[in-house]
Amino acid sequence: MVLDVAPGRASGLVSMSDKEFKRLSDFIHAEVGIKLPLSKKVMVEARLQKRLRMLGKAGYRDYFEFLFSAEGLDEELVHLIDVITTNTTEFFREPRHFEIMTEQTLPMWRSQHGTGRPFRLWSAGCSTGEEPYTLCIVLSEFASRFAGFRFSVMATDISTRVLAMAQSGIYPEERLAKMSMDLKRRYFLRSKDKAKRLVRVAPELRRIVDYRRLNFMDSFAFPELMDTIFCRNVMIYFDRATQERLLQKFCTQLLPGGFLFIGHSESLTGMDLPLRQHAPTVYKKI
Repeated sequence: MVLDVAPGRASGLVSMSDKEFKRLSDFIHAEVGIKLPLSKKVMVEARLQKRLRMLGKAGYRDYFEFLFSAEGLDEELVHLIDVITTNTTEFFREPRHFEIMTEQTLPMWRSQHGTGRPFRLWSAGCSTGEEPYTLCIVLSEFASRFAGFRFSVMATDISTRVLAMAQSGIYPEERLAKMSMDLKRRYFLRSKDKAKRLVRVAPELRRIVDYRRLNFMDSFAFPELMDTIFCRNVMIYFDRATQERLLQKFCTQLLPGGFLFIGHSESLTGMDLPLRQHAPTVYKKI
């Protein structure tokens, strides 16, 4: 999940005041943890324009009156999040992480657990699905070499829009540019309409991923703890205190000896967490 800076102001609408923007940014921070400095006001105005038209609102003031009403708080938050966030991701993004999994963390897990139970992984902030499907490919390839290895993948995001895209598993063919032809043949289907240049994740891979909507600011607990959590390039949009609270939640959902993978631009330095560094941006729960 990333915030996108859209150029220009929403034409034909009176600009929201700094006071109105602060109320909105404080609300978004409290609800979903995203920090919106005043420098993002023009971006937010521009991105809300389409939503105002859909709701038939005359301006930002009318929209805020609706948003902060009992009805609006119940109905509009999900749509507001979809409007102010956009999602940038790709298959095999930050590839060193997948090499570490294949060469280090998965063999360590297998030597400890064997075939006694499935390996459990959570893709937190999964966006449009490229990360969880990449993880499914990595785990499927590992399973092809070690008989009896089983796994499950849960993927969560706050945006219902990107979750719907992820569940469909349909992508432009150029998204697979970094992938070997062998993997493309095994795990993707080409559209019958060659002009569309679309691919779809193979059904046996799509069936593996359990997609769920989750707001990181909510309390959450899963029936079974995870062996590995991927949360990459999401926390950079939270302030430091919010990051640490979220990481503490992750640690409660991670088994001792399990691994947390974060983005290469993110850091846990100075945080009081039951984690020790295994490799750059890879941490092991102690």
